Amino acid sequence: MRIVCPFCGERELGEFTYLGDAKSARPAAGASEDEVFDYVYMRDNVAGPMSEYWYHGGGCRAWLKVARNTLTHEISSVEPAAGVGAKQAAR
Repeated sequence: MRIVCPFCGERELGEFTYLGDAKSARPAAGASEDEVFDYVYMRDNVAGPMSEYWYHGGGCRAWLKVARNTLTHEISSVEPAAGVGAKQAAR
């Protein structure tokens, strides 16, 4: 699998680190133990299109939001994730 980084171009998978589902919302400060448990352990096992976070540690070190089909590994879009990666794109 190859990912097209918006900053570095097309790169091999080995340059990236997978974080996980980009749709999960982190619990607010003071959340209950059950809410934190659900956030950490109770993830959907999506078979099909999914939005994911990837870190380009072997390149620009930006966080990316990747839309990928987990069955075919086809990537439909790659964009900077909100935060550091988005700031880098403005340069």
